[in-house]
Amino acid sequence: MESPLVIGATVAAAAWGGKCLISAWEAFVARPRMPRVRKFYHGGFEKVMTRREAALVLGVRESAVVEKIKEAHKRVMMANHPDAGGSHYLASKINEAKDLLTGKTRGGHSVL
Repeated sequence: MESPLVIGATVAAAAWGGKCLISAWEAFVARPRMPRVRKFYHGGFEKVMTRREAALVLGVRESAVVEKIKEAHKRVMMANHPDAGGSHYLASKINEAKDLLTGKTRGGHSVL
């Protein structure tokens, strides 16, 4: 038979280990949810922008409402604005995508 001291120490160690596991699980569940990382679109721009490409540029669905398109445009443009070190070319493509999805045009050309 084992001594009561060894049995007590074993029970105490098991209880402490269980407590640590429970607190670690609670911390894991309570952590802030991080958004999933989106995959980037591989490939260049097409000669004439399509609705699909415009939606990919802004990160919205092709059938998104105007408010979502404007919100996405603002978010993407702030990250790629030429005054903040972004590219003029990307800024023009972002604006073109917004215009295409909202139905507005520039230069008097009609978009269907």
